[in-house]
Amino acid sequence: MSSSNGSTVEQANHRSRGCGGCGNWSGLNIAAMVLGFVFFWPVGLLLLFWIVCGRNVKDLPQAIQHQWSKMKGCGSGNDAFGKTDSNGNVVFNEYQQTQYDRIREIKDEIKARARRFGEFRANAKRRADEEEFNRFMSDGPGQTDG
Repeated sequence: MSSSNGSTVEQANHRSRGCGGCGNWSGLNIAAMVLGFVFFWPVGLLLLFWIVCGRNVKDLPQAIQHQWSKMKGCGSGNDAFGKTDSNGNVVFNEYQQTQYDRIREIKDEIKARARRFGEFRANAKRRADEEEFNRFMSDGPGQTDG
């Protein structure tokens, strides 16, 4: 009984390390691959490779995000701005965090101002439309020019 469990674990480890095995041919994976080929053939080819490696299509976005983070150099241990906190100087880290917080507050304030300005413009347009409508109605709906 233990030998069958060991071989299953070995197969799972082998699949997670790279391509091998018979693939993961579920209905969702096949449908995603076909759609990938229909819309843009390189995507279909990527999905085919992913499935042949025995992986699930649902795991692909997380893997792409992980690889992208590794390429940009903002993997684990980094904050939201992509800067590492491992310089060893506690005072500098605190200063850096206060600066990041200040930037975040400024960004939030800018977003709030943009939202308020959008509301102001919408209200101004409504007031202008209402004024125009009131002028039209004061002329009388039955009256004609000429």
